Amino acid sequence: MASSPSVVDSDVAPDSPTLFKRLIAELFGTFLLVFAVIGAAFFASGNTGILGVALAVGIAVLAGAYAVGHISGGHFNPAVTIGAAAAGRFPWKDVLPYIGAQIVGGAIATTILLGIKSGAPDKTFAGFDAVSNGFDAHSPAHFGLLSVFIAEVVVTAIFLYVILGVTDRRAPSGFAPIAIGLTLTMLHLVTIPIDNASLNPARSIATAIFGGTDALVQLPVFLIAPVLGGLIAGLTYTVLFDRKAA
Repeated sequence: MASSPSVVDSDVAPDSPTLFKRLIAELFGTFLLVFAVIGAAFFASGNTGILGVALAVGIAVLAGAYAVGHISGGHFNPAVTIGAAAAGRFPWKDVLPYIGAQIVGGAIATTILLGIKSGAPDKTFAGFDAVSNGFDAHSPAHFGLLSVFIAEVVVTAIFLYVILGVTDRRAPSGFAPIAIGLTLTMLHLVTIPIDNASLNPARSIATAIFGGTDALVQLPVFLIAPVLGGLIAGLTYTVLFDRKAA
């Protein structure tokens, strides 16, 4: 996610930011995303409903992409990093460092939110178990495992197709973060009632570490499904949409 078609390009210019600076940018962007979406779910959703939460994550990605997308590419999501690598837009050698930075950024966000929540009266706000991703009894609308898995694969693939499309060199420049942020808002409106909306393993890890045993037990679904969706989009984007492949 970023502001120009080159943000997930594997070609690294000689004057490009160092890996360390790119990792800090990814950490910051993922922190911003998780802090916004989980903070809104905790403190604002009682007044705004799911629309406020969906807008919070979309705006956070929009802001993060414009702020640091030119440094790291603005992935803020392991599924995006893996999907971009599968599409040939990002070097595989940097995938694991990016994922590590994203996980750390998300965990810092929920740790800070835990500290903020500790100052609130008991039971004023929902706990991390309520905002963690889940299925069956832990789904907001009690969707089963299969429904949740299909939803996460499909919406993450859609998200990656949009990212790869708007960051294509043929796409209008400068508008990618807007399209990506609005798409993420739309997809959250669909999936929050299903499973609290993951699309992002770093976001799922960030809440599960404080969400209790059930959240941790169900976490693998929200690691595998988004990554699978990202891989599907990354591996098929060129075949489906690139004129060269045609």
